[in-house]
Amino acid sequence: MSLNINVIKDKVLSENYFVLRNITYDLTQRDGQIVQHKREVYDRGNGATVLLYNSQKQSVVLVRQFRIATWVNGNADGMLIETCAGLLDDDEPEDCIRKEAIEETGYQVNNVRKVFQLYMSPGGVTEIVHFFIAEYDDSLRENAGGGVDDEAIDVLELPLSQAIEMIRSGEICDGKTVILLQYLQHSGLMR
Repeated sequence: MSLNINVIKDKVLSENYFVLRNITYDLTQRDGQIVQHKREVYDRGNGATVLLYNSQKQSVVLVRQFRIATWVNGNADGMLIETCAGLLDDDEPEDCIRKEAIEETGYQVNNVRKVFQLYMSPGGVTEIVHFFIAEYDDSLRENAGGGVDDEAIDVLELPLSQAIEMIRSGEICDGKTVILLQYLQHSGLMR
């Protein structure tokens, strides 16, 4: 079914870091009724994320870093445990996660596999996130990780079972991370 959308107003509210727009539009419903909506849409570009796993050690590599949005929403220290990720900028998704993996975790990943792409918050954010997994081992460690420039990232190597328990306890509460950990848990790759 194709919807009839008529944009009434599309105003840029901010271009400070990314683009925040206020859009007013008429939506013609199936029964022909026209309903007007006013929404703010945040365009931050698309991103990619990768879960590094080691099937022999039954472990995963995650990162912990400060996220201002979690702090604003009541997370006392603003620190979030998550899979390594970044915005694509002008890179292809696979190139992006290879670059992010080495910067954030210190691991040079070789065989990466895309598992899917998802909208994470389509009610107000345009971003599509490309999800990858990649096997790592100690020989692929090129540096200590920790990010670049203004990033302060802790690298965590955890047993997969502990990471899954950290979802249950609420210690891991990042959507992309939960999705990839559960994907890995049910994929058969860790047998």
